[in-house]
Amino acid sequence: MHIPSNIGKSTLLATCIFWTINFSKDFDSDIFLLVFMSIIPICISVTAVIIGTICPIFWLLKKENESNTLFFKKWFPIYTILAFSLCVFGAVVSNLEFYLVSFYITVYITTAQSWVWFAKEK
Repeated sequence: MHIPSNIGKSTLLATCIFWTINFSKDFDSDIFLLVFMSIIPICISVTAVIIGTICPIFWLLKKENESNTLFFKKWFPIYTILAFSLCVFGAVVSNLEFYLVSFYITVYITTAQSWVWFAKEK
């Protein structure tokens, strides 16, 4: 597992998705410094999610002779259903506040894509 490269790609993806959604509501050119500063907490969040949820599944459940593609087909649907449910729950509990909903959308898309990147590794 190439965890550092996955974290880097996921951080970039999460930053792009989060700020694209937020700029669609209210575009302010003075906020670009905040976009670059937000990369640090986004990277910390992405690292925590990947190491806390995705990696343990690969480390604990993957058999030695099992291909990444087969493992992906077996466990990704369960993970994505749980992640989607938790993100929808979080959005509903937050009373559909725009910035929190954009956060949950970003989390769901980024974790799903991280799974794809791990599955494509040889």
